[in-house]
Amino acid sequence: MKGFQEKFLKLAIEAKALKFGKYVLKSGRNSPYFFNASAFLEHGSLKSLSQIMVEKVNDANLKFDMIFGPAYKGIFLGTLLANEMSSKRKIPVCFNRKEIKDHGEGGSLIGASPKGKILIVDDVLSSGLAIRESIEILKPFDTEIVGVLVALNRQERGQESDQMAAEELRESGIPIFEIVSLDDMIGSKNVISNKDLELMNEYRKNYRGADV
Repeated sequence: MKGFQEKFLKLAIEAKALKFGKYVLKSGRNSPYFFNASAFLEHGSLKSLSQIMVEKVNDANLKFDMIFGPAYKGIFLGTLLANEMSSKRKIPVCFNRKEIKDHGEGGSLIGASPKGKILIVDDVLSSGLAIRESIEILKPFDTEIVGVLVALNRQERGQESDQMAAEELRESGIPIFEIVSLDDMIGSKNVISNKDLELMNEYRKNYRGADV
């Protein structure tokens, strides 16, 4: 595990963004862990989080012109990343509304008009549905999606096969980058308790998608 990954896990646990117990997910699955990125906002650890995100961008050598943040968690995560990188160059940000506004500036998008090389930034990758929706939103524009950066890749089955959602997206030409994955967390014995690691490993056996 790399230094920024360990820092992220410790920060997520401290901020209660990453919690362990019994949780029912949107998919109906019973999970021994739950990730809620909005807890970082309550904890106030945004500077540390943004620095970790930049470390990941540099580690992956990601090159992009602007950021797209899907509503809702991607809005503040994408903005944090752009702000942290702004000392070296300007990074425009665009995000979508859940509902189209028919007054004021109108439309479904806020911020910069999508163009050039775009990095999509979101909180978690589960089934890949939110990412696919973002791709559809960006299709009408003259853009190239250079990748998707998520805080956590749950490495679960995708929408169309038994493969991981990340692998499905990669096969469609969209690279996926994560700060940490389920495998990373299970390998972090000095951060997460043995009891929780055992439960997470059992969950992985049941729901982890297949590699390509």
